[in-house]
Amino acid sequence: MSTSLFDLTGKIALVTGTSRGLGQYFGRALARAGADLIITSRTLDSLREFKAEIEALGRKAFPLELDVTDYDSIQRMTESALAEFGRIDILVNNAGCNRRKPAMDVTWDDWNTVLDTNLRGTFFVAQAVARGMIEQRYGRVINIGSVTSVAGYAGLGPYCASRGGVKQLTMSLADDWGPYGLTVNCLAPGWFKTAQNAVMYENREWVEYLCDRIPLKRPGQPNDLDGAVVFLASDASAYITGQTLLVDGGISTGATRALPRK
Repeated sequence: MSTSLFDLTGKIALVTGTSRGLGQYFGRALARAGADLIITSRTLDSLREFKAEIEALGRKAFPLELDVTDYDSIQRMTESALAEFGRIDILVNNAGCNRRKPAMDVTWDDWNTVLDTNLRGTFFVAQAVARGMIEQRYGRVINIGSVTSVAGYAGLGPYCASRGGVKQLTMSLADDWGPYGLTVNCLAPGWFKTAQNAVMYENREWVEYLCDRIPLKRPGQPNDLDGAVVFLASDASAYITGQTLLVDGGISTGATRALPRK
């Protein structure tokens, strides 16, 4: 198989939520594969260092403000990106948030914040970007889900609902936009340490319990996602759409603490 299938040279990729965390890892992976980037955050200042890092790799990085809970912000960002590059070939719909609480403590505002960001934001960013992709008859839309797209966890009611919705939304958009040459897939990470959940990894007992349930016996490292995001963004996945790709070390198999080996 030719490695050119994974070459993103000349492609323009938009990655939302790149001020920190997995969004930056997605951006780095795409840039190393040859893509120029549009990077977004609610504040431009938070993108300064990452912009410099991508440019040091020899790729372009165009920072834009984006609040995915604000329809007008989505439209402005898309218009500015198209004015700069003329097109967007790849969208990584990564911006998201969480409110970790027992179900009985979740407030109306908690629910709206999580669902408006993770689900409604994902849809309307995809819609805005897909208009241009449909015109050019080409596009790769990668919606970032989670292992909670397929499994439920206590204390994560709104988050699980939003990520399950992203999985279902992905299938709907794949059917809607497939005739125009677009693929739409969901990349679903398992348990990865990020700024959003770092406090949980301070609990050694919880980390040991988590690793017992993961067949590969460790949490994910951010670079474990590099191959998956490049694959879904490249021509190597040209006939794959509407799918959820779990990168979770196998935790979605339902593994539990194993009996000691004899």
